[in-house]
Amino acid sequence: MQVSVDTTSQIERRINVQVPAAEIDEAVATRLQEAAKNVRLDGFRKGRVPMSVVRQRYGSEVRNEVVGEVMRERYVRAITDEALNPAGYPQIEATVNEAGKDLEFTAILEIYPEVELASIEGTEVERPVTEIGDADVEEMIETLRKQNASWQEVERAAEDGDQVNIDFQGFLGDEPFEGGSAEGHDLVLGSNSFIPGFEEQLIGASAGDDKEIKVTFPEDYQAEQLAGQEATFKVKVHAIKGQQLPEIDEDFISKFGVEAGDVDAFRAEIRKNMTREAAQAVENRVKQQVLEALKNANDIPVPQALIQQETDGLKRQAAQQFGLGEDFDVSQLPNELFAEQARSRVQVGLLLAEVIKSNELDASDDEIKARVEQLAEQYQQPEQVVEYYMSNEQMKTQVKSALLEEKAVEKLLEQATVKDVEMSYQDALAAAQQQSGDEAEEEDGDEA
Repeated sequence: MQVSVDTTSQIERRINVQVPAAEIDEAVATRLQEAAKNVRLDGFRKGRVPMSVVRQRYGSEVRNEVVGEVMRERYVRAITDEALNPAGYPQIEATVNEAGKDLEFTAILEIYPEVELASIEGTEVERPVTEIGDADVEEMIETLRKQNASWQEVERAAEDGDQVNIDFQGFLGDEPFEGGSAEGHDLVLGSNSFIPGFEEQLIGASAGDDKEIKVTFPEDYQAEQLAGQEATFKVKVHAIKGQQLPEIDEDFISKFGVEAGDVDAFRAEIRKNMTREAAQAVENRVKQQVLEALKNANDIPVPQALIQQETDGLKRQAAQQFGLGEDFDVSQLPNELFAEQARSRVQVGLLLAEVIKSNELDASDDEIKARVEQLAEQYQQPEQVVEYYMSNEQMKTQVKSALLEEKAVEKLLEQATVKDVEMSYQDALAAAQQQSGDEAEEEDGDEA
């Protein structure tokens, strides 16, 4: 077997392989002889069909099978001998495939890039510093009360925060438009779930009122035929309901796993959960800044095969998120919606893998168990959660990967300048969410 490798790009290789004709022809002849023992043709007894007839009838099919097997086997041998690390499957094509001639084929493949990490030294990372105060705890309790509120019909005009039950129909000019009507719809005023300006015009309305509401659809509205259009909605108000907040009593407290029903224990549990959530938000914000700096400093080539794998994964996530069902064919979703985000994820993954490798980072079983115990604290039966994770190798691997990623970020953070910024609990959460949103918008912008 003769092998040569051409470098066609930083991460693409073309392998040229030549296999002696005798090897192929001999393998084809042997397989035809084996096949001839079981061939049945009219006019011949089983196993008595002349080889010339067998060859004429099955020779091409058998040769294709043999050539396919040889190309796959010699490809594996070639990448092993040449110490190539393929990323994804190759494109293999025979260039010479004739009896009596050496078999020649090419395999085009992408390989993992060789990464020489550039430092992120000089990067300024903003780290929020926040404390959970009594006012933050009380605000969270009020949020929980609102989430568990009931609605009671009231005999007064609608106020901000009320729930109104309405029928409505939308018109462009004098023509109603598709999807612009509903009957018996419950709408919370101030929820911003309708077009800007719609909910505000229902404040002051009473049950039995007929209202005519004029609004303008946003320029970036998802339905293109409505974007930027002025519309009129005819609205019938059926009922006004006020929000009834539950009392902070034993029944309410027990909904959140505080069995004693003690108010002080309830507040302590909320503070504990908020502290954990704030710590996660701070960690995520720092991590996002570090990874963005790492990407900017190391613009490495990314194999298309890995991008496609990640794209397919993002499609499946989107299908689940939007409830499209397990049978939904994700190939219907266009690649371009996910490709840039997928490329960014693969690039970060390759760079973090090199950080982990070059710094010889690892996570022990004790560290994995400690992290699982930390995760299990938020469940009612943490012991069962720990046992499930620690007895499942796949789950342990996921936790280990997360730990290694954290260690890699910590190692990178040593190269950066960290600036502590005092923030409230809400601001810290909002900052982390805002950065995630900004990065998603940047990816969409890069794609456009």
